Amino acid sequence: MYLHELEIGNVKLENNILLAPMAGITDLPFRLICKEFGPALVCTEMISAKAIFYDDTKTKKLMNIEGEKRPISIQIFGSDKESLEYSTRYVSKIADIIDFNLGCPAPKVVKNGDGSKLLTDLEKAREMIETICKNSKVPVTIKIRTGWDKEHIVAVEVAKIAEEVGAKAIIVHGRTRSEFYSGKSDLETIRKVKESVNIPVIGNGDIVDEESAKEMFEKTNVDGIMIGRASLGNPWIFKRIINYLKTGKKLEEISPLEKLKTIKKHLYLEIKEKGEEVAIKEFRKHIGAYSKGLSNSSEFRTKINKIENRLELENEIDTYFTSLEGGNLYV
Repeated sequence: MYLHELEIGNVKLENNILLAPMAGITDLPFRLICKEFGPALVCTEMISAKAIFYDDTKTKKLMNIEGEKRPISIQIFGSDKESLEYSTRYVSKIADIIDFNLGCPAPKVVKNGDGSKLLTDLEKAREMIETICKNSKVPVTIKIRTGWDKEHIVAVEVAKIAEEVGAKAIIVHGRTRSEFYSGKSDLETIRKVKESVNIPVIGNGDIVDEESAKEMFEKTNVDGIMIGRASLGNPWIFKRIINYLKTGKKLEEISPLEKLKTIKKHLYLEIKEKGEEVAIKEFRKHIGAYSKGLSNSSEFRTKINKIENRLELENEIDTYFTSLEGGNLYV
């Protein structure tokens, strides 16, 4: 009932379970790992329209989609019309969908008038969304928060504007900018957005397991769900939720050796993409997430964070996860 195909403009998705864009997380290796477990659409980290405009080499690497199963969404952010026009034309040659960020709460983004700051100026938001829609050759989605703060809940108004100027779907994170990631996702506002437009609405925020995924569908009637932070160290969440929505039953917990297999593949992909030195340092956050809540994980992470050699890292990972097999898995 809740699991079904989803159409965003002329792009047909095989299901309605999506991976959210996350800065510093949803690089190519992480997207490849997650895609193995079933989300129909994955999205890049948010990418600065101005950085694309100024031909920044590091930024271009964020748009590497080599070897990825289509379709793929690339998320851009900005509030400057000229750079948004250019970056939209550039990105629409690569991506299947362009997602425009009006939700990022980070101070360094907001201070430039980007991300969730656009929720404080709806005319400016309209201009930016319209600019992207007019310059894109592929469907445009927007990702928003419910508003700037509790006194300024504008999600319904922004959704109506987006539909009017040509956006093909709305993704709503059920928090205000002032909440960052605290409190609870506002399902009521997400439901109101769904009721206010005729294009697909995708719910985001606090989807951490099978029950919370079902709750999002039940209480908001959204067309799909997008999973973000709960996938970090847990790419299996997509497979688990898809199975639960299909059958009403939960899959067994992932075994330590299954985790180990995925972790080693993830590490290999990171090294292939970024080189050993950079990849090993950046992979520490993933190792921390993969081992969170497991027996002796604090001691394991302390060791991991001092390692700078690939073989040493692999040996430590092997030793730790193998030791958990058949033993007391959780703290």
